Amino acid sequence: MQRRKKRRRSNPALIVLLILLIGSMLFFNQYVAPTIPLPESATASPTVGPEAFISQAEEHFNAGNLVQAVASYQQAVIAQPDNPSIYIALARTEALSGRYEAAETSVRNALLLSPENPEGHALLGWILNFLGRQDEAISSIQHALRLEDNNALAHAFYSEILADLQDYEGAAEESREAMELRPDLLEVRRARGYVLETTGNYEDAIIQYEAALNINDKIAELHLALGRTYRALGFYTEAIDSFVRADALDPTNSLPDTYIGLIYLTTGEFGRAVQSMTQAAQEDPSNPYRHGNLGSAFYRNQQTDEAIAAFALAIHGGNTENGIPVQGLPLDYGAEATYYYLYGLSLARVGRCADALPISQALIANVPADEFAVANAEEILLICEDQANSLPAPTATVPEESNG
Repeated sequence: MQRRKKRRRSNPALIVLLILLIGSMLFFNQYVAPTIPLPESATASPTVGPEAFISQAEEHFNAGNLVQAVASYQQAVIAQPDNPSIYIALARTEALSGRYEAAETSVRNALLLSPENPEGHALLGWILNFLGRQDEAISSIQHALRLEDNNALAHAFYSEILADLQDYEGAAEESREAMELRPDLLEVRRARGYVLETTGNYEDAIIQYEAALNINDKIAELHLALGRTYRALGFYTEAIDSFVRADALDPTNSLPDTYIGLIYLTTGEFGRAVQSMTQAAQEDPSNPYRHGNLGSAFYRNQQTDEAIAAFALAIHGGNTENGIPVQGLPLDYGAEATYYYLYGLSLARVGRCADALPISQALIANVPADEFAVANAEEILLICEDQANSLPAPTATVPEESNG
């Protein structure tokens, strides 16, 4: 006979405990869990605002680190792409660092966001003048002045454009107007100095450039301007000091070394001129004028073969030793004519009259008003004539008798 299993009796205390646990879990899920923050790994990292990048850019700008300032302003643009003032600050910095094409793009972006911004139109005019587009530059400046007649920057930039167009009376008037409005602005002092420099008032120009440097002495272009003015006055030590400072602030710019080289050519220190012009040509290898200047230094240092090579690259074009292309310079009045006749003289003196005589003829035909160039063209002819007259008369050759 099978025995029946004994049934277990239920435990009332255990049942009550289970009910309480279930109730606690429901309460936790509904009311407690939603209040618990997510783990740190799930928390989004905070976004850096444009103010931080703008602050960085201003610090770099004041320290003379314009490349870094441009980079910081670009980050600020990314952080806040709808703020026209950031684009304007970026364009200003790019213009002061010589990046005019990029500056034009930046300021036009600002004007897309704020079409009637007088500062934007003024800055665009200034940049277009650097790019050689004077008609467009004047139009932009005049539009800025219609929007805000007492805009100091517009008057300052207008004065520079007029000075470049040789309207010196108008340039002086505009620069004085800017000075009355905002003498504390770097661009205003710079513009006044530029107008005074272009009109030959070098002592007064120095005062204005130094005033601009007192506002910010880390701008390479201002040291270049001050150095040019010292050089015009014959203060070569002070000029070289200014150019050296400009070079330290902007070491990739070939102008400081070029100006230093020109001073050494003036003072007869031709070896030093070669060093400076070599450095300038290395910094701007695609620029034919840098090779023409180097040729001039070699010529005066009596390094004729090296001069010929440098002049050939400047005049005919070609590639540098590193394969960088150089576009040749057409003959014209100014530095170009100098390169041509020094090239012709160098060729003539080493007996390469077949190459030298066409250069002489081109100088006489194309720059007849340049008396110095014409005189040197005639000197090339005389050198080649003397060489032709000094050659021994050719001896007749008698053909050998044939054995046939």
